Amino acid sequence: MTREKGKGKRENDSLSLLPVSFSLPRVARYAVAVILTTYVIWKADPASVWRATAGAHLWWIGVAVALALVDRTLMAMRWLDLLAALTPGSRPPFPVVLRIFFVSTFMTNFMPSVAADMYRAYALARHDVHLAESAASVLMDRVLGVLSMVMLGVVALIPASSVRLDFGMALGLALTAAACAAVALVVFSERASTAVQHMAKALPWSRVHQMTIALTDAVRRYSRHHIELVRVLAMSGGVQAIRIVQAWCIGRALGIDLSLGAYFVLVPVILVILQLPITINGFGTGQLAFERLFVPAGASDAEAVALSILFIALGFVGTVPGAILYAFRPATAVERRSA
Repeated sequence: MTREKGKGKRENDSLSLLPVSFSLPRVARYAVAVILTTYVIWKADPASVWRATAGAHLWWIGVAVALALVDRTLMAMRWLDLLAALTPGSRPPFPVVLRIFFVSTFMTNFMPSVAADMYRAYALARHDVHLAESAASVLMDRVLGVLSMVMLGVVALIPASSVRLDFGMALGLALTAAACAAVALVVFSERASTAVQHMAKALPWSRVHQMTIALTDAVRRYSRHHIELVRVLAMSGGVQAIRIVQAWCIGRALGIDLSLGAYFVLVPVILVILQLPITINGFGTGQLAFERLFVPAGASDAEAVALSILFIALGFVGTVPGAILYAFRPATAVERRSA
């Protein structure tokens, strides 16, 4: 009885923190997405963008779609690996975890990636997992994924001769790498985690302090799981490499004459931008990033915009398994509130 009561309390706490439909921030994100997308397409000439998109070679598109299903499978596997740090005996059944993961990927089509991560953490917490532990697993999944993007981009820059990032893009990668390093410091340094807890204690909100202590303690558990972290980082690198190859396949379908190496330099920057919670699912910011990076590298405006549209559409294809699970199984209270 006590266990069920605690579970219900965690669910109610989770629901109170989830984004509310039609909130002002959400409307603003949709507006920014529409404005940026409209601007980029108008600048490139809508008729030219349509011709480039409609003329895409279907064989290369098919290869990209197949790769999208592979990268989603790897993403699910890496999160499953990160659940090794949960309290023994609290890990939910395998089908439950997979459902939570794939439904969360489907929700990224309608909300920022941060909100989808919140859903994943709260949904897992409803199955007798401490919220701090579920949040830590999602945080580590996100950090290792972003770190792999930065690592691939930096490594690709070394041999690249025809493609260079401007100062702003390079600074963005550097700041992202610094953020990942800060999280790693908290994981592997007790002094750093204690410092974070003391900083949170100085804030006037006791709940923030409690959440910070619980989250840092949960994240610190990963310092004992070196093999899992290395394996997840390797899988994250594989996911990002596959996504870069997807973009290259779409570029080939559009007739863009750029080497695969150029994509390995440019696409990681775009992937980082797509993670920013500015718009919904990277619409608008993604189109602008592709245009700003691929046009100087040699693509036409219409080709760069068409590439951005098809690449983001490909991400939607990867969420189809989550859409099926969401549609044909009863939605949880968390999902109903998020929708």
